[in-house]
Amino acid sequence: MFTIGLSSSLKSTALITVFGVAVLASQVACADNFMDAPWANQVCAKWNQNAILTTELADWANNNGGKGYKALQMYRDGCGGASKVELDIAPKDGKAMCVYSGAVKTTKLNGDVDYLMHATDADWTCMGKGSWGCGAMGAMMSGKLQFEGPKMEAANVMGPFGEFLLLTGSVPASVSTCPGGAKVASAE
Repeated sequence: MFTIGLSSSLKSTALITVFGVAVLASQVACADNFMDAPWANQVCAKWNQNAILTTELADWANNNGGKGYKALQMYRDGCGGASKVELDIAPKDGKAMCVYSGAVKTTKLNGDVDYLMHATDADWTCMGKGSWGCGAMGAMMSGKLQFEGPKMEAANVMGPFGEFLLLTGSVPASVSTCPGGAKVASAE
């Protein structure tokens, strides 16, 4: 039998490295689908940890039509509107807090306070990275991000809205299939 004489610390380092690569590979293989309910749950948690979103949108969250929250619904164009996911943002202790995430629960959006956003996977990726031309203003002006909702209100919160777009790219997820496992339609 042929053996290579490795010190015990080198063997431990090699074993830890192999284990780390295996764990990383399993996490990538098990990534949530982009814009499915588990992804939305992670985005909601990150929203609540983001000082810009929670503090700079505190007044914005108060404009909720009396229902107590603003609904933000979004979807991927290649997956269609039926695959929407929802985040609900409510005023809480002087902050804008994400209080719900997951499947759509607000069946009728109020165009004066709620938002519906959609884009191609390529454009969501661009916005999530904050790439040139994909910031809040660039995405809206170029049509990369399609949205319905109070446009003047959105224009007044461009900075925090840009932070939200970056947040959508901060949760690793797969775009190979749609939420629920359906095939992604061509972007063409």
